Amino acid sequence: MVLSKTMSVDNDWSELPPELLDTIVNKLIDLRDYLHFRAVCPSWRSSTPATPKNLPCQLPWLMLPKNQSNRRGFFNFVDNKVHFLNLPEASNSRRRCGSSHGWLIIVDESPSIFVINPLTKVTFNLPPVSQFPNVVNFNFYSVGREFTLRSPHGEVYARNLKEMRDSFIRKAVISSSPSRDLNFITMAILNETGELAYCKNGEHSWKFIDDARFYDEDVIYFEGLFYAVHKSGEIAVCDVSGDTPSVSFIETPKQNGGDMQYLVKTNDEFLLVTRFLELDIDAAYHQLDVVYKTVEFCVFRLVLERPRCEWEEINSLGETMLFLGENSSLALSASDFRGCEGNRIYFTDDYCEANYDGVDGNHDLGYYNLADGSIEALSCCPRNSHSVLRWPPPIWFTPNPC
Repeated sequence: MVLSKTMSVDNDWSELPPELLDTIVNKLIDLRDYLHFRAVCPSWRSSTPATPKNLPCQLPWLMLPKNQSNRRGFFNFVDNKVHFLNLPEASNSRRRCGSSHGWLIIVDESPSIFVINPLTKVTFNLPPVSQFPNVVNFNFYSVGREFTLRSPHGEVYARNLKEMRDSFIRKAVISSSPSRDLNFITMAILNETGELAYCKNGEHSWKFIDDARFYDEDVIYFEGLFYAVHKSGEIAVCDVSGDTPSVSFIETPKQNGGDMQYLVKTNDEFLLVTRFLELDIDAAYHQLDVVYKTVEFCVFRLVLERPRCEWEEINSLGETMLFLGENSSLALSASDFRGCEGNRIYFTDDYCEANYDGVDGNHDLGYYNLADGSIEALSCCPRNSHSVLRWPPPIWFTPNPC
Protein backbone atom coordinates (compact mmCIF):
# COMPACT_ATOMS: atom_id res chain seq x y z
CA MET A 1 0.00 0.00 0.00
CA VAL A 2 1.43 3.39 -1.06
CA LEU A 3 0.52 6.18 1.37
CA SER A 4 -0.20 9.67 0.09
CA LYS A 5 2.45 12.26 0.91
CA THR A 6 -0.31 14.63 2.00
CA MET A 7 -1.60 12.27 4.70
CA SER A 8 -0.89 13.22 8.27
CA VAL A 9 1.22 10.92 10.40
CA ASP A 10 -1.84 10.11 12.51
CA ASN A 11 -3.81 9.09 9.42
CA ASP A 12 -0.94 6.94 8.22
CA TRP A 13 -0.97 4.94 11.44
CA SER A 14 -4.73 4.63 11.64
CA GLU A 15 -5.13 3.47 8.04
CA LEU A 16 -2.75 0.54 8.06
CA PRO A 17 -4.42 -2.40 6.30
CA PRO A 18 -6.09 -5.00 8.56
CA GLU A 19 -3.87 -7.82 7.28
CA LEU A 20 -0.76 -5.90 8.36
CA LEU A 21 -2.24 -5.22 11.79
CA ASP A 22 -3.00 -8.93 12.15
CA THR A 23 0.60 -9.78 11.27
CA ILE A 24 1.92 -7.35 13.88
CA VAL A 25 -0.46 -8.55 16.60
CA ASN A 26 0.42 -12.20 15.99
CA LYS A 27 4.08 -11.41 16.62
CA LEU A 28 3.49 -9.75 19.98
CA ILE A 29 4.49 -11.91 22.95
CA ASP A 30 4.34 -9.41 25.84
CA LEU A 31 1.02 -8.39 27.37
CA ARG A 32 2.28 -4.83 27.89
CA ASP A 33 3.12 -4.53 24.18
CA TYR A 34 -0.35 -5.81 23.30
CA LEU A 35 -2.01 -3.22 25.55
CA HIS A 36 0.19 -0.44 24.14
CA PHE A 37 -0.68 -1.57 20.59
CA ARG A 38 -4.42 -1.25 21.27
CA ALA A 39 -3.87 2.21 22.76
CA VAL A 40 -2.28 3.73 19.62
CA CYS A 41 -5.55 4.82 18.00
CA PRO A 42 -9.27 3.90 17.84
CA SER A 43 -8.92 1.88 14.63
CA TRP A 44 -6.17 -0.29 16.10
CA ARG A 45 -8.23 -0.83 19.23
CA SER A 46 -11.32 -1.83 17.25
CA SER A 47 -9.33 -4.19 15.03
CA THR A 48 -7.96 -6.26 17.91
CA PRO A 49 -9.87 -8.13 20.63
CA ALA A 50 -9.65 -6.85 24.19
CA THR A 51 -8.58 -10.34 25.23
CA PRO A 52 -5.53 -11.62 23.32
CA LYS A 53 -5.77 -15.18 22.07
CA ASN A 54 -2.22 -16.22 21.28
CA LEU A 55 0.04 -14.69 23.93
CA PRO A 56 2.45 -17.15 25.55
CA CYS A 57 2.82 -17.50 29.31
CA GLN A 58 3.82 -14.12 30.73
CA LEU A 59 6.64 -13.28 33.11
CA PRO A 60 5.28 -13.36 36.68
CA TRP A 61 4.68 -10.24 38.71
CA LEU A 62 5.13 -10.20 42.46
CA MET A 63 1.87 -9.46 44.24
CA LEU A 64 2.88 -7.33 47.20
CA PRO A 65 1.46 -7.49 50.74
CA LYS A 66 -1.89 -5.87 51.25
CA ASN A 67 -2.42 -2.42 52.70
CA GLN A 68 -5.45 -0.68 54.13
CA SER A 69 -6.91 0.29 50.75
CA ASN A 70 -8.41 -1.81 47.97
CA ARG A 71 -5.41 -1.16 45.71
CA ARG A 72 -2.90 -3.98 45.37
CA GLY A 73 0.60 -3.55 44.03
CA PHE A 74 2.17 -5.93 41.49
CA PHE A 75 5.95 -5.63 41.07
CA ASN A 76 7.61 -6.28 37.69
CA PHE A 77 11.22 -7.13 38.53
CA VAL A 78 12.44 -6.53 34.96
CA ASP A 79 11.58 -2.83 34.81
CA ASN A 80 11.47 -2.34 38.62
CA LYS A 81 7.98 -0.87 38.44
CA VAL A 82 4.95 -1.47 40.63
CA HIS A 83 1.62 -1.67 38.82
CA PHE A 84 -1.49 -1.01 40.93
CA LEU A 85 -4.86 -2.68 40.48
CA ASN A 86 -8.07 -1.92 42.30
CA LEU A 87 -8.79 -5.30 43.88
CA PRO A 88 -11.26 -5.18 46.78
CA GLU A 89 -11.70 -8.93 46.34
CA ALA A 90 -8.27 -9.31 48.01
CA SER A 91 -9.09 -7.05 50.96
CA ASN A 92 -7.76 -7.31 54.50
CA SER A 93 -10.34 -9.90 55.56
CA ARG A 94 -9.15 -12.31 52.89
CA ARG A 95 -6.04 -14.36 52.23
CA ARG A 96 -4.82 -15.70 48.89
CA CYS A 97 -3.55 -19.26 49.24
CA GLY A 98 -2.47 -19.89 45.67
CA SER A 99 -1.82 -18.57 42.18
CA SER A 100 -2.21 -20.54 38.95
CA HIS A 101 -2.62 -19.61 35.27
CA GLY A 102 -3.13 -15.93 36.13
CA TRP A 103 -5.81 -16.62 38.76
CA LEU A 104 -5.69 -16.19 42.53
CA ILE A 105 -7.27 -18.64 44.98
CA ILE A 106 -8.66 -16.62 47.90
CA VAL A 107 -10.02 -17.68 51.31
CA ASP A 108 -12.40 -15.41 53.20
CA GLU A 109 -13.37 -15.39 56.87
CA SER A 110 -16.99 -15.77 55.76
CA PRO A 111 -15.74 -18.68 55.12
CA SER A 112 -16.02 -18.68 51.32
CA ILE A 113 -13.30 -19.70 48.84
CA PHE A 114 -13.13 -18.41 45.28
CA VAL A 115 -10.79 -17.98 42.33
CA ILE A 116 -10.45 -14.63 40.62
CA ASN A 117 -8.60 -13.19 37.64
CA PRO A 118 -7.29 -9.82 38.92
CA LEU A 119 -7.18 -8.38 35.39
CA THR A 120 -10.71 -9.25 34.29
CA LYS A 121 -12.35 -9.59 37.74
CA VAL A 122 -14.04 -12.81 36.57
CA THR A 123 -14.77 -14.97 39.63
CA PHE A 124 -15.68 -18.61 40.24
CA ASN A 125 -16.87 -19.81 43.64
CA LEU A 126 -15.44 -22.95 45.21
CA PRO A 127 -16.94 -24.97 48.09
CA PRO A 128 -16.40 -23.07 51.37
CA VAL A 129 -14.00 -24.07 54.13
CA SER A 130 -16.91 -25.63 56.02
CA GLN A 131 -17.27 -28.26 53.27
CA PHE A 132 -13.97 -30.10 53.81
CA PRO A 133 -14.36 -33.72 55.02
CA ASN A 134 -12.60 -33.09 58.35
CA VAL A 135 -14.84 -30.13 59.26
CA VAL A 136 -17.65 -31.70 61.29
CA ASN A 137 -19.47 -28.52 62.29
CA PHE A 138 -19.57 -24.81 61.54
CA ASN A 139 -21.45 -22.35 63.74
CA PHE A 140 -20.92 -18.70 62.90
CA TYR A 141 -22.28 -17.65 66.31
CA SER A 142 -19.81 -19.69 68.40
CA VAL A 143 -17.43 -16.76 68.57
CA GLY A 144 -13.81 -17.91 68.70
CA ARG A 145 -14.77 -21.58 68.15
CA GLU A 146 -16.76 -21.39 64.93
CA PHE A 147 -15.27 -24.55 63.39
CA THR A 148 -15.20 -28.05 64.85
CA LEU A 149 -12.72 -30.39 63.16
CA ARG A 150 -11.77 -34.04 63.50
CA SER A 151 -8.13 -35.11 63.21
CA PRO A 152 -7.08 -38.26 61.30
CA HIS A 153 -6.81 -39.99 64.71
CA GLY A 154 -10.35 -39.08 65.71
CA GLU A 155 -9.69 -36.21 68.11
CA VAL A 156 -12.11 -33.30 67.91
CA TYR A 157 -10.82 -29.75 68.22
CA ALA A 158 -11.94 -26.17 67.52
CA ARG A 159 -10.65 -23.39 65.27
CA ASN A 160 -11.85 -19.83 64.83
CA LEU A 161 -12.57 -17.97 61.60
CA LYS A 162 -9.18 -16.29 61.42
CA GLU A 163 -7.23 -19.50 62.09
CA MET A 164 -9.10 -21.30 59.33
CA ARG A 165 -8.58 -18.47 56.88
CA ASP A 166 -4.89 -18.08 57.61
CA SER A 167 -3.55 -21.60 58.14
CA PHE A 168 -6.07 -24.33 57.26
CA ILE A 169 -5.02 -24.42 53.59
CA ARG A 170 -1.30 -24.27 53.00
CA LYS A 171 -1.46 -23.99 49.22
CA ALA A 172 -3.97 -24.46 46.40
CA VAL A 173 -3.56 -24.80 42.63
CA ILE A 174 -5.98 -25.08 39.71
CA SER A 175 -5.62 -27.35 36.69
CA SER A 176 -6.26 -24.70 34.02
CA SER A 177 -7.59 -21.20 33.41
CA PRO A 178 -11.32 -21.24 34.30
CA SER A 179 -12.11 -18.86 31.43
CA ARG A 180 -10.78 -21.40 28.95
CA ASP A 181 -11.84 -24.58 30.72
CA LEU A 182 -15.03 -24.68 32.78
CA ASN A 183 -14.09 -28.20 33.89
CA PHE A 184 -11.13 -26.95 35.90
CA ILE A 185 -10.17 -28.74 39.12
CA THR A 186 -8.78 -27.21 42.31
CA MET A 187 -6.31 -29.11 44.50
CA ALA A 188 -5.52 -27.95 48.05
CA ILE A 189 -2.79 -28.99 50.49
CA LEU A 190 -4.01 -28.86 54.09
CA ASN A 191 -1.58 -27.45 56.59
CA GLU A 192 -2.15 -29.43 59.80
CA THR A 193 -2.98 -32.91 58.52
CA GLY A 194 -0.99 -33.23 55.29
CA GLU A 195 -4.13 -34.14 53.36
CA LEU A 196 -4.74 -33.45 49.67
CA ALA A 197 -8.27 -32.26 48.91
CA TYR A 198 -9.83 -31.50 45.54
CA CYS A 199 -13.04 -30.24 44.00
CA LYS A 200 -14.30 -29.93 40.46
CA ASN A 201 -15.92 -26.73 39.25
CA GLY A 202 -19.58 -26.71 40.23
CA GLU A 203 -19.25 -29.23 43.06
CA HIS A 204 -20.44 -28.30 46.55
CA SER A 205 -17.89 -30.11 48.71
CA TRP A 206 -14.23 -31.12 48.83
CA LYS A 207 -12.93 -34.69 48.70
CA PHE A 208 -9.79 -36.15 50.26
CA ILE A 209 -7.32 -38.34 48.36
CA ASP A 210 -6.71 -40.82 51.15
CA ASP A 211 -3.84 -42.68 49.49
CA ALA A 212 -1.86 -39.47 48.98
CA ARG A 213 -1.80 -38.21 52.55
CA PHE A 214 1.54 -36.62 53.52
CA TYR A 215 2.43 -35.98 49.86
CA ASP A 216 2.04 -32.40 50.92
CA GLU A 217 5.28 -30.61 50.04
CA ASP A 218 4.04 -29.37 46.66
CA VAL A 219 1.53 -30.24 43.95
CA ILE A 220 1.40 -29.42 40.24
CA TYR A 221 -0.90 -30.31 37.35
CA PHE A 222 0.33 -31.77 34.07
CA GLU A 223 -1.55 -33.40 31.18
CA GLY A 224 -4.62 -34.49 33.10
CA LEU A 225 -2.92 -35.57 36.33
CA PHE A 226 -1.89 -33.98 39.61
CA TYR A 227 1.63 -34.74 40.84
CA ALA A 228 2.23 -34.37 44.59
CA VAL A 229 5.62 -34.73 46.25
CA HIS A 230 6.50 -36.21 49.64
CA LYS A 231 9.23 -34.84 51.90
CA SER A 232 11.35 -37.83 50.83
CA GLY A 233 11.05 -36.93 47.13
CA GLU A 234 8.61 -39.70 46.23
CA ILE A 235 5.78 -38.60 43.91
CA ALA A 236 2.09 -39.50 44.09
CA VAL A 237 0.36 -39.35 40.70
CA CYS A 238 -3.31 -38.50 41.29
CA ASP A 239 -6.04 -39.05 38.71
CA VAL A 240 -9.22 -37.31 39.87
CA SER A 241 -11.05 -37.31 36.54
CA GLY A 242 -13.47 -40.05 37.59
CA ASP A 243 -15.95 -40.34 40.42
CA THR A 244 -13.28 -41.61 42.81
CA PRO A 245 -9.58 -40.70 42.79
CA SER A 246 -6.88 -43.19 41.85
CA VAL A 247 -3.25 -42.89 42.91
CA SER A 248 -0.03 -44.42 41.61
CA PHE A 249 3.49 -43.71 42.81
CA ILE A 250 6.86 -42.86 41.33
CA GLU A 251 9.20 -44.36 43.91
CA THR A 252 12.66 -42.88 44.28
CA PRO A 253 15.52 -43.27 46.77
CA LYS A 254 14.87 -41.11 49.81
CA GLN A 255 16.11 -37.54 49.62
CA ASN A 256 17.97 -36.53 52.76
CA GLY A 257 18.19 -33.00 54.09
CA GLY A 258 16.44 -29.80 53.19
CA ASP A 259 13.50 -28.03 54.74
CA MET A 260 11.09 -27.74 51.81
CA GLN A 261 10.55 -29.50 48.49
CA TYR A 262 9.09 -28.12 45.25
CA LEU A 263 8.03 -29.98 42.14
CA VAL A 264 8.44 -28.24 38.78
CA LYS A 265 7.66 -29.41 35.24
CA THR A 266 9.91 -28.05 32.52
CA ASN A 267 9.45 -28.75 28.82
CA ASP A 268 10.99 -32.19 28.98
CA GLU A 269 11.42 -33.32 32.59
CA PHE A 270 10.37 -33.08 36.21
CA LEU A 271 12.57 -31.16 38.62
CA LEU A 272 12.71 -31.48 42.40
CA VAL A 273 13.97 -28.35 44.13
CA THR A 274 15.13 -28.63 47.74
CA ARG A 275 15.20 -25.47 49.83
CA PHE A 276 17.44 -25.06 52.88
CA LEU A 277 16.64 -22.65 55.71
CA GLU A 278 18.57 -21.54 58.76
CA LEU A 279 17.89 -19.31 61.73
CA ASP A 280 18.76 -15.68 61.29
CA ILE A 281 20.84 -14.97 64.41
CA ASP A 282 20.41 -11.19 64.19
CA ALA A 283 16.65 -11.51 63.86
CA ALA A 284 16.51 -14.00 66.74
CA TYR A 285 18.49 -11.58 68.92
CA HIS A 286 16.00 -8.81 68.25
CA GLN A 287 13.12 -11.23 68.96
CA LEU A 288 11.32 -10.81 65.65
CA ASP A 289 8.55 -13.29 64.96
CA VAL A 290 9.93 -14.91 61.80
CA VAL A 291 13.53 -15.92 62.38
CA TYR A 292 14.55 -18.01 59.39
CA LYS A 293 16.02 -17.31 55.99
CA THR A 294 16.83 -19.28 52.85
CA VAL A 295 20.51 -20.10 52.41
CA GLU A 296 20.61 -22.60 49.53
CA PHE A 297 18.71 -24.52 46.87
CA CYS A 298 19.59 -27.86 45.29
CA VAL A 299 17.98 -28.99 42.03
CA PHE A 300 17.43 -32.57 40.88
CA ARG A 301 15.97 -34.00 37.69
CA LEU A 302 13.89 -37.16 37.60
CA VAL A 303 15.68 -39.96 35.74
CA LEU A 304 13.19 -42.55 34.50
CA GLU A 305 15.21 -44.74 32.15
CA ARG A 306 17.32 -46.50 34.78
CA PRO A 307 16.24 -49.73 36.49
CA ARG A 308 14.85 -47.59 39.30
CA CYS A 309 13.67 -43.99 39.13
CA GLU A 310 15.95 -41.60 40.94
CA TRP A 311 16.66 -37.92 41.43
CA GLU A 312 19.92 -36.81 39.83
CA GLU A 313 21.40 -33.51 41.00
CA ILE A 314 22.11 -30.91 38.33
CA ASN A 315 24.44 -27.95 38.65
CA SER A 316 22.89 -25.63 36.08
CA LEU A 317 19.44 -24.70 34.83
CA GLY A 318 20.84 -23.15 31.66
CA GLU A 319 18.38 -20.56 30.35
CA THR A 320 15.63 -21.75 32.70
CA MET A 321 14.21 -19.58 35.50
CA LEU A 322 12.15 -21.12 38.31
CA PHE A 323 9.45 -19.30 40.30
CA LEU A 324 8.61 -20.93 43.62
CA GLY A 325 6.35 -20.16 46.56
CA GLU A 326 2.61 -20.31 47.18
CA ASN A 327 2.15 -20.07 43.41
CA SER A 328 1.92 -23.10 41.16
CA SER A 329 5.62 -23.83 40.60
CA LEU A 330 6.68 -22.42 37.25
CA ALA A 331 9.63 -22.81 34.84
CA LEU A 332 10.27 -20.27 32.06
CA SER A 333 13.07 -19.66 29.57
CA ALA A 334 14.95 -16.40 30.14
CA SER A 335 15.56 -16.09 26.40
CA ASP A 336 11.81 -15.50 25.91
CA PHE A 337 11.82 -12.33 28.01
CA ARG A 338 13.73 -9.08 27.69
CA GLY A 339 16.13 -8.30 30.52
CA CYS A 340 16.03 -11.74 32.15
CA GLU A 341 18.83 -14.15 33.04
CA GLY A 342 18.59 -17.90 33.33
CA ASN A 343 19.96 -20.28 35.96
CA ARG A 344 18.04 -18.45 38.69
CA ILE A 345 15.44 -19.47 41.24
CA TYR A 346 13.01 -16.71 42.24
CA PHE A 347 11.42 -17.55 45.58
CA THR A 348 8.92 -16.14 48.06
CA ASP A 349 8.17 -16.95 51.68
CA ASP A 350 5.80 -19.91 52.02
CA TYR A 351 7.33 -21.68 55.01
CA CYS A 352 4.28 -23.14 56.76
CA GLU A 353 5.80 -22.94 60.25
CA ALA A 354 5.87 -19.13 60.05
CA ASN A 355 3.80 -17.04 62.40
CA TYR A 356 0.49 -16.38 60.63
CA ASP A 357 -0.78 -14.17 63.46
CA GLY A 358 -0.77 -11.06 61.28
CA VAL A 359 2.31 -9.51 62.92
CA ASP A 360 5.20 -7.99 61.02
CA GLY A 361 8.18 -10.21 60.31
CA ASN A 362 11.25 -10.83 58.18
CA HIS A 363 9.66 -12.41 55.12
CA ASP A 364 12.07 -14.48 53.12
CA LEU A 365 12.25 -13.80 49.37
CA GLY A 366 14.71 -13.00 46.60
CA TYR A 367 16.49 -14.93 43.87
CA TYR A 368 19.13 -17.64 44.04
CA ASN A 369 21.90 -17.89 41.45
CA LEU A 370 22.64 -21.55 40.87
CA ALA A 371 26.02 -20.72 39.30
CA ASP A 372 27.65 -19.31 42.43
CA GLY A 373 25.14 -19.98 45.21
CA SER A 374 24.50 -16.30 45.88
CA ILE A 375 21.15 -14.88 46.98
CA GLU A 376 20.07 -11.39 45.98
CA ALA A 377 17.11 -9.28 47.04
CA LEU A 378 14.44 -7.88 44.77
CA SER A 379 14.46 -4.10 44.77
CA CYS A 380 10.90 -3.90 46.12
CA CYS A 381 11.73 -6.05 49.15
CA PRO A 382 15.17 -5.52 50.76
CA ARG A 383 16.49 -8.78 52.13
CA ASN A 384 17.99 -8.13 55.55
CA SER A 385 17.42 -9.08 59.14
CA HIS A 386 15.19 -6.15 59.94
CA SER A 387 13.09 -5.69 56.80
CA VAL A 388 9.41 -5.45 57.68
CA LEU A 389 6.57 -6.54 55.40
CA ARG A 390 2.96 -7.00 56.32
CA TRP A 391 1.49 -10.49 56.24
CA PRO A 392 0.81 -12.28 53.98
CA PRO A 393 4.14 -12.49 52.13
CA PRO A 394 4.26 -11.68 48.40
CA ILE A 395 3.20 -14.27 45.85
CA TRP A 396 4.11 -14.77 42.18
CA PHE A 397 1.22 -13.98 39.84
CA THR A 398 1.27 -14.55 36.07
CA PRO A 399 -0.75 -11.84 34.23
CA ASN A 400 -3.36 -13.54 32.08
CA PRO A 401 -6.26 -11.56 30.59
CA CYS A 402 -8.14 -14.71 29.62
